[in-house]
Amino acid sequence: MSAEEGDWNFYLRTVSNSARDSNIANGPASDPSLLHAVKKLCEFCKREDKTSDDLVARVYPHLNKLFQRSVASVSQSNSSKGLLLLGILQFFLDFGEVVLHDADPSLHTFIRSCLSREFADPIVAAATLDFLYVNKNKLLISFPNLLPQFFPLILKLTAWNGGKLEKPFLKVLPGLVSPGSFLPLFPSLMDLPILVVALEKVERSSGSLIGNNIASIQKSKAPEMLLALMDEAYTGTTVGERGGDESEESSTINVADPLFLELLKDENDGLVERHWTSPGIAAVLQAAKNSPQSDRLKQILNIAPRLLDAYFTIALRDANSSLICALIPILMTRISALFPDQNYMYKVRRRLLEFMLAAFHRSPDLIPLLKKPIIDRLGNAYDSTEKTELALQLCWAVGEYGGGGPTHKDAARELFESLELLLYENLSSSRLGLRQESAVDSNRKSFSKSSQSRLLCFVITAITKLATHHRELLPRARVALIKVARSRISDSRVSKRAHVYLGLIDEPGICLPVLGPSRPSHGFVHYPGTVNWNEGGNKVVAHIPFYILGEQEGPPFHDFSLSDALPRR
Repeated sequence: MSAEEGDWNFYLRTVSNSARDSNIANGPASDPSLLHAVKKLCEFCKREDKTSDDLVARVYPHLNKLFQRSVASVSQSNSSKGLLLLGILQFFLDFGEVVLHDADPSLHTFIRSCLSREFADPIVAAATLDFLYVNKNKLLISFPNLLPQFFPLILKLTAWNGGKLEKPFLKVLPGLVSPGSFLPLFPSLMDLPILVVALEKVERSSGSLIGNNIASIQKSKAPEMLLALMDEAYTGTTVGERGGDESEESSTINVADPLFLELLKDENDGLVERHWTSPGIAAVLQAAKNSPQSDRLKQILNIAPRLLDAYFTIALRDANSSLICALIPILMTRISALFPDQNYMYKVRRRLLEFMLAAFHRSPDLIPLLKKPIIDRLGNAYDSTEKTELALQLCWAVGEYGGGGPTHKDAARELFESLELLLYENLSSSRLGLRQESAVDSNRKSFSKSSQSRLLCFVITAITKLATHHRELLPRARVALIKVARSRISDSRVSKRAHVYLGLIDEPGICLPVLGPSRPSHGFVHYPGTVNWNEGGNKVVAHIPFYILGEQEGPPFHDFSLSDALPRR
């Protein structure tokens, strides 16, 4: 017998003995040599020779029994089973066709029985992500719904183990995105900091997360909650009112809170509304804001914006317009509902707005489809600074893409009317509308005036651009601009811009290239800021407004028309 055959027989006996051992208390994983034996047997079976299929057939029954026995002992043993089960799963994926083994039930069993208990183990978490990346193509082809179904658990192990798993997770992220997981994945990525806070709460109240299934921890709380409800019914007091020994921090999250259960789930249940106004989440956010941040929370606050970047890149590359259209209203809602960390909020909001504008640039037809949520957000521009910024970006997109293009005249008219209303509301008020008191400090007044001026500039620009795209709106746009130009606004830049736009809309040949569509329209391409002088003979109806383009006031200092500069035919 050769040395190689001796090694083969030794490894096979090791696996066979472990598969037959009836001592469940210890479990197969208690033998450190077993994982090495499984890996060596897989290497032998991968050799391309005539005996490889025979070797696979001899190994398979023992590995299958070992897998079943390991899964059965997960809840009865303290030793980790993750690495051993991953090694056996690799064999099932590599040689499943040879031995006619369907790996799908085995994968589901591993995730639900083992990974749900060992996701907090950094070694198991890293090995799981490596396993998913190495087998990504096989999983997407043979089991396309596996990763999208269990993306909450994969997010959980990534969030808990921090920056070490950021790069491995980014390699796996494209496999998590499918039509069924695309929308639910977005709020899950946004809520990674709150997920970490919830997991830390579970660890403090129930011990180490390694080896404990969070679902069972939640169930174990059911008798306590039932007793608390009975006590409240008979005495009229709650646990929180009795004082007791429970600290304020330990009561910030209630395991019965629907949001708590939603955050800690392991499987994708579809898009579920997360109630940010509920008392439970309000307590979580307030406690997180007032207490020092853990190292784990600091790491995820830095990682989450980069994960959103990757998600948006995948969305713009692979998602269809229907999914993007459904995502944008969720994005608009979540822009004001973020974890209360200033740096995190700034990074995430900037990415949300950039993605929204990129989506409109890719598909301007989304604007008329999202007409109602856009109008609603324009109406809420006064509520907070982040909603004001969202309204500004929406104004820009509506004007830049002409409300969806020349074929969407009804939607463009409704959007135009919404912009008109926003304009007139601001003209009739000396402030942006943040409901501030009359006696406020000078810095706040200065900020408010600056915000109002910025909003007015965006609105009149959008109105002028919409009228340039849709000529039937020009009379109403001219009236609106005249009102702005004649208004007593303290910021002269607003009225000056209104004067400029009034001059431009009287010069169609110049206004169209400057403020018109940047995309092809009816077979012609317009380049913003560039005048096509060959069309000057039939589009320009007055003298060149050099005094406007040069930002000079007063009448024009020239006395020639455009026809003098054009070659006669």
